[in-house]
Order: sequence, then structure tokens, then C-alpha cells
Amino acid sequence: MDVKKAVIAIDSFKGSMSSAEACRRAAEGIKAAFPRAETVCIPVADGGEGTVEAYLSALGGERVEVEVTGPDFRPVKAFYGILPDKSTAVIEMAAASGLPLVLKRDAGGTTTYGTGELLAHAAARGCKSIILGLGGSATNDGGAGALSALGAKLLDADGRPIRPTGDGLARLADIDASGLDRTVAKCRVTLACDVDNPLCGPKGASHVFGPQKGAGPDDVLRLDENLMRFAGCVKRATGRDIASIPGGGAAGGIAAGLMGFLDARIQSGVRMFLKTIKFDEVLSGADIVVTGEGRVDAQSACGKVPSGVGAYAEKAGVPAIVVAGDIGEGYESILSCGIDAVFSINHLAVSFQKAKRRSASDMTDTVKNIALLLRAMGS
Repeated sequence: MDVKKAVIAIDSFKGSMSSAEACRRAAEGIKAAFPRAETVCIPVADGGEGTVEAYLSALGGERVEVEVTGPDFRPVKAFYGILPDKSTAVIEMAAASGLPLVLKRDAGGTTTYGTGELLAHAAARGCKSIILGLGGSATNDGGAGALSALGAKLLDADGRPIRPTGDGLARLADIDASGLDRTVAKCRVTLACDVDNPLCGPKGASHVFGPQKGAGPDDVLRLDENLMRFAGCVKRATGRDIASIPGGGAAGGIAAGLMGFLDARIQSGVRMFLKTIKFDEVLSGADIVVTGEGRVDAQSACGKVPSGVGAYAEKAGVPAIVVAGDIGEGYESILSCGIDAVFSINHLAVSFQKAKRRSASDMTDTVKNIALLLRAMGS
């Protein structure tokens, strides 16, 4: 097989490589076997960390830096992007409310207030459409913090403001949205995520995502009850039932909270990105597509980057392979998403701390060997 054009669209390998570096390293592997090949690198994200970078890299635009309230209420330097049309903002909540920003994981004590501040800042800059990437959050507050930052009043039974955290919701009795930022309220907000978990219940935000944010078994039950209380107050205030909306549990429930008060809707993050950059046109004339993510397992077929890229590749009739740091149980499901083969880049059985130090060179070497095999098959 001769490779004249290779399209490389890889997600970040969290803790090891950014999406841009992973793509560049894979391109080096292609070039090692096919020096004259055109390599088109498209850093991709599904709504989590790297989403702003992916959009700006593909489309251009402006990176805006803002100091906001971090998830543990300390000030943090966050950012978002404004696309070339000047009316579309791309925000990743991890930049303001992400897990790496906390000194200690505390699902009940963290807030999305900073994400609300980013929404307000983008709207004040004249953006009418906002893409909010949901992923990597440290929070479990249902979006209470973001709504508070936008001017909503979350009150206890005595009419006093509650602390806008997952634990603070235990005192919530009423929500007064009369002071909600009208500029933001007029924006069209698209929530980019890859999960379909509801806000509450056994498959909800607290039970499924709470433990990775520091919640123990008792914490999970308490936080779930608090989110149910929050959902009841939202229904009384707006008439909207947010408790069981598919995807409402994304990022600690901020998806449900924003859908309760804003013109917000959920979309697959990777599919929206690929459509926006006209990925079908990028694939024109390609001989192979290389995609991937840090771990491929049963969840990869559920809206992750490889599944989105694979769907486009299959439609275009282009072979697609996945390269991953780790291959877990159920990875075979991705083979039904337009993917032809899956490879791990790990060369040695070592700890993650050691593996991540060699991930970049292992990426290049793995893709090089795949490309050499393709070359041998075509000779």
C-alpha cells in the first residue's frame, strides 16, 4: 500500500501528550516510511481538555485569558477562544473548574463559579454562540456555581444565599433567576460532551463521577440527594424537569443546571468539532486515517474521538487505525465505528509514570512500524 496522504486526528493522552504533540509524533512515524507523503494533522478533542486548542488550531481565532474563581474558590488564570467569526466562543470548563486546579479532591466543596464567569466574559465580548466543553471537572454542584456567577440567587429557607457547591445545595430552598445575566441568557449555548448520564440516580453525576473527584460512598449518597433537591428547585422556578435529561449529569451536573435556565443543548463534542471543521473535506484523497486516545475500551464507541473520526473515515471509504496508550476490556466495540485496527503504543510493561516519559517516542515508533507494514504489503 502506498500512502500519499495521511490524515492524523488524535485526542490528547492525558498526562502524557497534548493532542497536537500526539499528531505531530504520529506524522513523524508516517514520514519515516513514506517520506513524500502529505500528512495532515488535526488535533481533536471531545469537549474536555484541549477543546479550545483544537478549535483555534483548525480554524484560527483569538485566545482570551481571564482570571476567575477556581473550583476551590482560589483565583486561577483561565482562558477561552473566540473564533474568526467574532461571534462564537469556545470554552472548556476544565480551564476554570478542572480537577488539576484543586489542591485536594473534594466533590462536595468545589464550585463551577469560574465557568460562569467565563460565560459572562464571552457574552460581554459580543459572542452570541458559545460552545462549552464539558470534561475534566472537579465539581458536583449541578452548575449552581455557574448560575450564581451569572446572577441567579440560590437561597436557603431564610432567604440567605447558600454556598454554591455540591454540599451547599443541602440548604437550597429557592432559586431566584430574575437577576440572571440577560446577555448570556440570549446566547445559544452548546454543551459538548460524550456521556449520557442523567443528573440524579444510580447512573447520575454523583454515583458515576463523584468518586473520581474524591467522594466516598456516604458522600455520593449525600451529593445525589442534594442534586435531587436542586432539580426540584429548578422545576419550581422554571417548570423544567432536569433530573433525568440524558447527558444532564455531565461535569458534575452543570449540563442539567444550564439547561434549566439557558438556551442550552447537548451535542457530541467530537462530532460537532468534526462537522465544524468540515472533516469530510479534509479526508478527500486520503489513503489512511490515524486516530487515537490515551485509553481505548468499551466506552470508546460512545462518543469518544476515535468513534467520531472512524464514522467519517468509513463514510469516505478510508482505512482508519487507532493508536492508544492502553487497551482495555471491550475495546472491540470501536471496530464497529469505522475503525479497522487498534494498536497500543506502549513498548514496555512499566508504570504510567515511566510510560508517559517515553510516550512521544513510542508514538512515533509505533506509527512508523504500522506504516512500514503498509509499505511492505504494497511492494
